[in-house]
Amino acid sequence: MKLKRYLLVTKPGIIMGNLISTVGGFLLASQGHPDWLVMIATVIGSALVVASGCAINNWIDRDIDARMERTKKRVTVTGVMSPAAALAHGILLGVLGFACLAWFTPMVTVYCVAFGFFIYVGVYSLYMKRNSVHGTLVGSLSGAMPPVAGFCAAAGEWNTGALILMLMFCLWQMPHSYAIAIFRQEDYKRAGIPVLPVVRGITAARRQMVAYIIAFAVACVALQVAGYAGYGYMAVAVATSLYWLKLALDGRQTDNHVKWARQVFVFSIITVTALSVSMAVDGKQPKQQLASVTQAITHHA
Repeated sequence: MKLKRYLLVTKPGIIMGNLISTVGGFLLASQGHPDWLVMIATVIGSALVVASGCAINNWIDRDIDARMERTKKRVTVTGVMSPAAALAHGILLGVLGFACLAWFTPMVTVYCVAFGFFIYVGVYSLYMKRNSVHGTLVGSLSGAMPPVAGFCAAAGEWNTGALILMLMFCLWQMPHSYAIAIFRQEDYKRAGIPVLPVVRGITAARRQMVAYIIAFAVACVALQVAGYAGYGYMAVAVATSLYWLKLALDGRQTDNHVKWARQVFVFSIITVTALSVSMAVDGKQPKQQLASVTQAITHHA
């Protein structure tokens, strides 16, 4: 258990989810020709920084975690790991992660990861989560950085594709997080965390979830329209977005909001995983495809 606690305090599930989107963003920008060394360094460096943020978040949140059913068994709450050890572990992981990124990847990648880390630890965890209903929105900026960092690591620059990815994953975070806040509403009430379903009610949260999913769908389509992904990706994006929207709209006709919110949450995970995979395997630029078709027609003529 002594070694296991150092893993548990980093929230391995969150790390894995972020790495899937990081690889998706990297392979999207690679256009079928990835630099494997840079990709491995991006994955390792990003994983270490995400782990660092999660460990420090556990150190910050240990008081409110003790009041929530979902988090009361975390090692920083039970005493299995001391607050000082959690903080030191988090700082060490962060130093190693940023060193790895700075040494092997373009500096734009370091900037993206640093921005996400600062938002998550410095803005969201230390202030917004406890004091504002807009904490979820601010935190979404941090959650969007892994795929953006992966994309920029391969592209070597910040461009329109990075901006669209940031919008996509920011917008995805909102209904995903609101769904959690609905089926964990009592937990958030006990901890005094002002999430939207607690402050303004489930109906208001549901309406915003619908709006965010529609905006998310538009952003997903924009990635293909802008020439960064192919039509296979587009098919996956449209299909998953529409079904996710249907699930969100179903909330109008149910009295069991806990069950409904869990369904929306589970499908949000399916959606983001499917998108990460599809943009990784279908990162062909339609403009390049069109140019190839035009050249073929000209050649035969």
